[in-house]
Amino acid sequence: MEGLRSSEWYGSEDRNGYLHRAWMRRGVPSNALSGERPQIAIANTASDLTPCNLHLDEVAESVKHGVYEAGGIPLNLPVVSLGETLVRPTAMLWRNMAAMAMEEMFRANPIDGLVLLGGCDKTIPALLMAAASVGIPAVVVPGGPMLNGTFRGRPLGCGTDVWRLSEEVRAGNLSQESFLRSESSMIRSKGHCNTMGTASTMAVMAEALGTTLPGLAGTPAADARLLEGAHESGRLAVELVQEGRTIGDVVTAGSFTNAIVALAAVGGSTNAVVHLLAIAGRLGIELSLDDFDRVGAAVPLLVNLQPAGEFLMEDLFRAGGLLAVLAQVRDLLDPTPITVTGRPLVDYLTDAPVWDETVITPRDRPLLPDAGIAVLRGNLAPHGAIVKPAAASPHLLRHRGPAVVFDSVEDLHARIDSPDLEVTAGSVLVLRGCGPMGYPGMPEVANLPLPQRLLQEGVRDMVRICDGRMSGTAYGTVVLHVAPEAAAGGLLALVQDGDIIELDVANRTLHLHVPEEEIARRRPPQTLVDGFAAPRRGWERLYVDHVQQADTGADLDFLVGATGPGVARESH
Repeated sequence: MEGLRSSEWYGSEDRNGYLHRAWMRRGVPSNALSGERPQIAIANTASDLTPCNLHLDEVAESVKHGVYEAGGIPLNLPVVSLGETLVRPTAMLWRNMAAMAMEEMFRANPIDGLVLLGGCDKTIPALLMAAASVGIPAVVVPGGPMLNGTFRGRPLGCGTDVWRLSEEVRAGNLSQESFLRSESSMIRSKGHCNTMGTASTMAVMAEALGTTLPGLAGTPAADARLLEGAHESGRLAVELVQEGRTIGDVVTAGSFTNAIVALAAVGGSTNAVVHLLAIAGRLGIELSLDDFDRVGAAVPLLVNLQPAGEFLMEDLFRAGGLLAVLAQVRDLLDPTPITVTGRPLVDYLTDAPVWDETVITPRDRPLLPDAGIAVLRGNLAPHGAIVKPAAASPHLLRHRGPAVVFDSVEDLHARIDSPDLEVTAGSVLVLRGCGPMGYPGMPEVANLPLPQRLLQEGVRDMVRICDGRMSGTAYGTVVLHVAPEAAAGGLLALVQDGDIIELDVANRTLHLHVPEEEIARRRPPQTLVDGFAAPRRGWERLYVDHVQQADTGADLDFLVGATGPGVARESH
């Protein structure tokens, strides 16, 4: 083991060394600050206001035991936490802020290695972005999904069944009383959403990238084996420091190939696209939107989980977990990337059987033969837009219809159920002003609710187009992440009611059928969100001034690329 980074703080015998050591000598072992024991920070996103991460303090205790057992010194480091269900205006506005704050704390403190504890949607991406920017050894411990809840004898999927049941209320098929009664049944235990939403997807992505103990992602939060894995991750963090294996050594271009294959095979959230692009950007790895189509398009959907299927995360875990899924598509993986253990990911696929083929389907009987995220281009999205075929209606993947346009979320809510709204099942619902700049923060609103009148007629899906995101628990024929967004001068800003829009997923096109001369006449676009001034201060101002578009990960332009762990100046 080379000299520890923490020795720069604790290794001298002058006044500064005295200050650093003395204030940390609060009951720790006499050799804790000797320069021989790695200082392992447990970056902990536990918060009472992030309900999916409430249990991470317990997980941190198991990590501490593992760190001590391996000879390191564990240090609890609470970091910015983002609760997807509570934070306004959207947690995505704060992902980059959380990553920036984490990065600075990782770099500023005497830390040799990291254990990253995350669960709810933005916490694992922010932790990985920060760790990638600092470049010291790090291992992820995903907090795990909650156990399956049931209502009226059937499983309830977090998020997915919120959307489904709320639409049934609006359609008149479910009473408001019954809808509210299901509320206490949905969240059965500690842990994050139990569908293949963004939280579960990002845990899977962390494992596919090689940043977790192989086999740990998807372990239910209430399962004692999560604490066992946390203990072992603490031990591993010390070994990573001793062997000098950093996150940059683990996560390579090939790791992102494997993550994209995993994303398609499990039917993962579209949100993984912006998060993976941002993580790659922090590492200086070339990754583009087209890579998701090139690598993932022909990957079969093998995991029968909501929202693209029937089961929930607890079922995936008992059926064999991610390793069993990846074993089915091993030929599509890059065999070279290693994991935090130092061994290639593919080494863990030799003995990874499927225990329930109704949950993880065999390769020759996939749920969908070509399940990857589809990247669309055309005059409406010259920099790209995406759609998730696994969650869409097959008959709508090729569609041509007139636009019904909403200029903001508020406009949508005000008019979607109006009896005067001119809309049919063949219309294309367009929501704009929801991109990184325009909202700001790119909220999960792209899965627009359908007009109540059409719901009552039995319609359950329509083509929807938006420059925002949608929850990983959502479903439907939703075209999202349109780039450039309306607020950045994208053509989406000029669409008018009645304009014909053509979607052709097979040919990867999204086109607005309006003559060029008419488009020129419509410029410049009208103000999209009446009554809302541009942000004038604080993070929101900084974000709007520097955020990139969805096709490159919606990171801040000055945070792309790693800075490394060095700190040039002493504090005293």
